[in-house]
Amino acid sequence: QVQLVESGGGLVQPGESLRLSCAASGSIFSIHAMGWYRQAPGNQRGLVATISIGGGTDYADSVKGRFTISRERNTVYLQMNSLRPEDTAVYFCNVIVGTGSYWGQGSQVTVSS
Repeated sequence: QVQLVESGGGLVQPGESLRLSCAASGSIFSIHAMGWYRQAPGNQRGLVATISIGGGTDYADSVKGRFTISRERNTVYLQMNSLRPEDTAVYFCNVIVGTGSYWGQGSQVTVSS
């Protein structure tokens, strides 16, 4: 079993920054990729950013230049700068390992003035 525990969500004002963390534990032998997805009320869950084992990254167009994904061992981070109200959503981390794909519990990020 793989467990993902997220932290770092909260309420911020537009233009401010926030850093999300997601720590994976359990039966992990190798991580192929980790990523972040978000879902706003009434919307479908969508990709925010992913990072592969080789270090390659992909970002949604809406966050390019503002968000940065990184990974250390079994923890993936999402540095979010210049936050906008439209970034408000529940953010879910995801990890792809040899046994499958797993999701974190979700972290609420609210950007409001």
